[in-house]
Amino acid sequence: MHIGLQRQVALVTGASSGIGAGVAEALAEAGAAVVLNYRSQREPAEALARRIVERGGQAIAVGADVGEEAAVERLFEAALNAFGRLDILVANAGLQRDAPFGEMTLAQWTEVLNANLTGQFLCARAAVRQFRRQGVCADVSRAAGKIIHMSSVHEFIPWAGHVNYAASKGGVKLLMQSLAQEVAAERIRVNGIAPGAIATAINSEVVQDPLQHRKLLSLIPYGRVGEVEDVARAAVWLASDASDYVVGATLVIDGGMGLYPGFRDGG
Repeated sequence: MHIGLQRQVALVTGASSGIGAGVAEALAEAGAAVVLNYRSQREPAEALARRIVERGGQAIAVGADVGEEAAVERLFEAALNAFGRLDILVANAGLQRDAPFGEMTLAQWTEVLNANLTGQFLCARAAVRQFRRQGVCADVSRAAGKIIHMSSVHEFIPWAGHVNYAASKGGVKLLMQSLAQEVAAERIRVNGIAPGAIATAINSEVVQDPLQHRKLLSLIPYGRVGEVEDVARAAVWLASDASDYVVGATLVIDGGMGLYPGFRDGG
């Protein structure tokens, strides 16, 4: 099945590296013009935009802290100035500030919730407003717009030592579902992706260390660590009309990590 996103414009937050960069590149390969948002990593975001353009695509890189309302407004304004419309939002930006609960500072809690949850709220709100202005353009997409909230398996798997991160992802789950329920009648499709262990720079030490790698694989029934492409392909599908009847769903991409692998032998 061929999936094409020609004439569509996608905005991907946190697109300078990892999953965000992979998703942005895959959307561009499917034909979408892409706005790559970054917070501090300007050079890799601009380098990816150049690669996309060199391959015949359309892309720009725009810096913005998605946890700041004014910055989000400027981000969306830049997207519309560049491409004239918006069809897809992938709310991917996020971060970790890990600490045992008793030692976690308010600053660590607030920074994570602001980036991971408030940032997704602000970007989704801006996208919904734009989708409403545009309405459905049937020769572009069957939907007025598509929002993909990037979450984590930790929206349902508790994670000691990472309470702020897990709380933010639990919030993303119900943000996505509640928003999907509210705007579906307007032909705005809202869904989520919950990745498990994905090989990116943030966990390279675990993936490359043989002992830690084996320990990680013991939590993944499918027997391998995920690749960025596993998530990127799912994002392209959710952004396309091939998934037009998918509303308020979370695609869990984790090799079975959420299946309580400790019980494989009866517990």
